Amino acid sequence: MFELRLMAPEDRVEMLGDALDALDALSVSVEDADAQTDAEQALFGEPGMPPPKEGWQRSRVIALFPDEALANEAASVLALQDFFDGCAVLGVAPVPEQDWVRLTQSQFTPVEITPEFWIVPTWHEPPAQARQVIRLDPGLAFGTGTHPTTRMCLRWIARQGEGAFGKQRVLDYGCGSGILAIGAAKFGALDIDAVDIDEAAVSSTRLNAEANGVSLNAGQPEAAKGTYDTVLANILATPLKVLAPLLRNHVAPGGSLVMAGILERQADELKGAYAPYAALEVSDSEDGWILMTARC
Repeated sequence: MFELRLMAPEDRVEMLGDALDALDALSVSVEDADAQTDAEQALFGEPGMPPPKEGWQRSRVIALFPDEALANEAASVLALQDFFDGCAVLGVAPVPEQDWVRLTQSQFTPVEITPEFWIVPTWHEPPAQARQVIRLDPGLAFGTGTHPTTRMCLRWIARQGEGAFGKQRVLDYGCGSGILAIGAAKFGALDIDAVDIDEAAVSSTRLNAEANGVSLNAGQPEAAKGTYDTVLANILATPLKVLAPLLRNHVAPGGSLVMAGILERQADELKGAYAPYAALEVSDSEDGWILMTARC
């Protein structure tokens, strides 16, 4: 494996990325060339949304190729292009061999939800104090327990107590990996629907449920039928606002609506959107994110 390293101004990053993709790069990444200096720039957007810019004023573009000849050929081809003006080839270098599986696994350790409730990758032993465990490995769908929104939803589930969901119908709307539905099952729920518009998420939910020995129904959003005692939705603020009447209609009288994916500054927007249907309150917060709930 060899990497081709390039320097590019902000307005050339997207074109370089497209060109490298056409030249069969295995992957392309972009870094701030001024990182850890006084000229470093913050560049981020809201989770799940595209970044506000494609790169930094001085961007380091790194492309991986399977061999040195292809990396050098890509550098030569790019240097001849008109759009390469203002860019520079920094060099081609071998990538040290690593145990990528072990390296990836080392980045995912058990996640504490409560002192007795943990998310544990399959290659780790559960902590001694764990009474409830969800086995979950990183995958294609959102929801491994590492994001504050997921942790807050799972904390809410845990705070309802052992067996609290035993006679309830539960809906996980926008289920991703299925982690919230699985969490509800671990605390006693037996009648669970988990739905998502992404077929990969539906498949992931089914596999994760099987791996955790729990039973649930996973499918597209139209699989959600009737009302539920608990409706969980960890999405983002904008779709949550759009879905207000639909989600409220799925909550049974006296049931709970639990929503995350909301930034602290968006609390009033959500309260306003749901005002005709339910009185939302902020029930938890972590790292600038909030959990909003309502008893309907």
